Amino acid sequence: MKTFTAKPAEVEHKWVVIDAEGAVVGRLAAYIATRLRGKHRPDYTPHVDTGDHVVVINADKVVFTGRKYNDKRYYRHTGHPGGIKETSPRKVLEGQFPERVVEAAVKRMLPKESPLARQQFSKLRVYAGGDHPHEAQQPEVVDFKSLNTKNARS
Repeated sequence: MKTFTAKPAEVEHKWVVIDAEGAVVGRLAAYIATRLRGKHRPDYTPHVDTGDHVVVINADKVVFTGRKYNDKRYYRHTGHPGGIKETSPRKVLEGQFPERVVEAAVKRMLPKESPLARQQFSKLRVYAGGDHPHEAQQPEVVDFKSLNTKNARS
């Protein structure tokens, strides 16, 4: 038996559309990260980008379980002494760029600080509304909420 290794030129990347309306953020991000990395495929290779292009629509309508909507904190640092800033998912979702909640959750589930992780993350497109400009790629629609009853909240 020989070990199979996928070659970048032989990999075919599919396009997938996921409707995030009513979806739980953590479960959605875990599913998206798996698709971006290509771990759902039988020809998965850790050092080759075998993942799909993922388009997320209605990212402004995602939900959190428990009290995370108000109590969870996102931290960032300006680079200056004492420059730590914090925000909550409520402020981000009600702000100008609500899609950043999904982007941040997915980015933190990918490998850290590597060229491969940046390449995989660049295949994620998140839109706050229900429209997206990727109809020409003929994306496959994945019904994420029906995969498990815990994936959606009413």
